[in-house]
Amino acid sequence: MSKKYIYVIVTYVVMQFSSLLALPFLPFIEDRHAFSVGWSVSTFALALLVCIYLLRDEVKDFFQMRNKKIGSIVLWSVLGFIMVMVAQYVAVFIEMLVLRIPPGSENTMNLMGIARQSPIFIIIIALIGPILEELVFRKAIFGTLYKKMNFFFAALLSGVIFAAVHMDFDHLLIYTAVGMVLAFLYVETKRIIVPIIAHMSMNSVAVIAQLSIDPEQIEEQMKQINDLMFILIGG
Repeated sequence: MSKKYIYVIVTYVVMQFSSLLALPFLPFIEDRHAFSVGWSVSTFALALLVCIYLLRDEVKDFFQMRNKKIGSIVLWSVLGFIMVMVAQYVAVFIEMLVLRIPPGSENTMNLMGIARQSPIFIIIIALIGPILEELVFRKAIFGTLYKKMNFFFAALLSGVIFAAVHMDFDHLLIYTAVGMVLAFLYVETKRIIVPIIAHMSMNSVAVIAQLSIDPEQIEEQMKQINDLMFILIGG
């Protein structure tokens, strides 16, 4: 693995644990929620800027593309979004019908809860987070693994790492499936911007869908889905 990719991964890890640096200040903070959200947005943004700087040569190449390549990127981004959504729904049904895992991600619900209280947090979910994660998991981790093994194992391993980092182990299959599709998009197009756009689109749709529905309605819909699953698997 090249040094710049190592630095990208280290930057991401440091960002994940940067909240520990804020602990000494918490006793003096009145609105801890606002402070926590502000800290998260700031550290994510700083980590992204550092990663872009580390990959500045590759970022520069993107702005030197011809119109024909841009058209291909737009097309693949649309197809990629569709592929990611299909993979996500297929994984959900497999979890429900085969693994008997109830639908609904606790990680997603927690993030949406924060976004409802502090809309600025949506920047992390729909913009900064997807870009940063693609630079780390697809470009640095998957890109390195793909040089040493075939696509399936490289995509699977990087996908599992991607899933584990989200700390939502009940839905490991969903995150892994999405990660593998994003890896495919990266290999097929040789442009990290394509999985970035697909990832951003997926998260944006999730944000719009979640925030446009009342939390009580979501809870009722989840109950109905659980009841249907109970019937389908012969519970």
